[in-house]
Amino acid sequence: MKLQKPKGTADILPVESAKWQYLEEIARAVFKDYNYKEIRTPMFESYELFSRATGETSDIVTKEMYDFEDKGGRHIALRPEGTASAVRAYVENKLYAPEVLKPVKLWYNESMFRYERPQSGRLREFHQFGVECLGVKNAAIDVEIIAMADNYFRQLGISGISLHLNTLGDMSSRKAYREALIAYLTPFESELSEDSRRRLHENPLRVLDSKEPEDIKVVENAPSILDYLNEASQAYFEEVKTLLEALGVEYTVDSNMVRGLDYYNDTIFEFVVKLDGKELTVCGGGRYDGLVEYFDGPATPAFGFGLGIERLLLVAEAQEINFMEDETLDVYVAVMGNHANVEATKVVESLRAQAFQVERDFSNRKLPAQFKTADKLNAELIITLGDNEVQTGNVTVKNNKTRKEVKATLDEIYDSFSPIFEELYVEEEF
Repeated sequence: MKLQKPKGTADILPVESAKWQYLEEIARAVFKDYNYKEIRTPMFESYELFSRATGETSDIVTKEMYDFEDKGGRHIALRPEGTASAVRAYVENKLYAPEVLKPVKLWYNESMFRYERPQSGRLREFHQFGVECLGVKNAAIDVEIIAMADNYFRQLGISGISLHLNTLGDMSSRKAYREALIAYLTPFESELSEDSRRRLHENPLRVLDSKEPEDIKVVENAPSILDYLNEASQAYFEEVKTLLEALGVEYTVDSNMVRGLDYYNDTIFEFVVKLDGKELTVCGGGRYDGLVEYFDGPATPAFGFGLGIERLLLVAEAQEINFMEDETLDVYVAVMGNHANVEATKVVESLRAQAFQVERDFSNRKLPAQFKTADKLNAELIITLGDNEVQTGNVTVKNNKTRKEVKATLDEIYDSFSPIFEELYVEEEF
């Protein structure tokens, strides 16, 4: 039997992981600018956590959840999304306590798992940056988080991303709209897809989000949530729009946009980009003021988003964004002879302790082959170390770009205050 990775997963090899690290470094820097702190939660949780958060009738629970019974008979699920775990941690660790500064600003970079048909940018194990802000309700928080995502895209150089904005209103507005939507859709029930017929009475707002052609046709003339907002919900949405305009963040109001999870209210948003002629959502989120209380915590307003890393990489590749600098190696040590092997081991460890990135030859190859390796690794300096150099204690250090050579003793190589390397780098600058 040939061993292969599970379907819907991917190996992230070194040449690709460097890109991931770049995305992560920029994300970490942007989130820090906005005073968000990293949280790390378990990869698996109790099944009930996600079934309660996303709704027993949601596709995540009914079709996509990776769940199983562990050896202790507990019903466990792999994390399908990040918000539920963050909220559970918020409640369990009493981050709502009076002495904790509000709002509580959290971010995470985690694997998620959903059993669905693998496709471009969507795997069964996928990765997301997530942001959660808990403890204060203010339209300025909604806008700050949206602006933070927009800022991240701009720092990466991603273009063509548009902000789609909508509101679900408060519970009163949503209830009124739900009744109106059911009344509109019921006469078309037989024309809807199988999933939408099921959703019609369980969660009719999800019908608006369907990608099935027959559903898209039916909802073209569906009533808009914007016509069912009460005064408070309308005022809140207007404030969000006003603040976005004050920051110069362009947006499009999309009244048919909903979120895939049941716990959202008021502001929801998505950042969308066209890829191969189709719209692709790379970031989405919104406000969820009832979820903490639903998890037996105190009433706590909250706002957040999830940003798909695989999808972001797809967009960057399609836009031919080269956000990776050429990797260089500080020093390559060419090794010749058995006696030199011991000294080379000491040299490379000493240089690494001096904060140099160092590689050496381990294969006892001829010097020309080792120099070719140094070129492939884009090494800046080369130290040639053979039995003769070990015996005399003298070595040659060459700048592999300028070809300038400097004679040095092994003691000088070991001395972190030696000016040997500075001499070679100064030559390169000129």
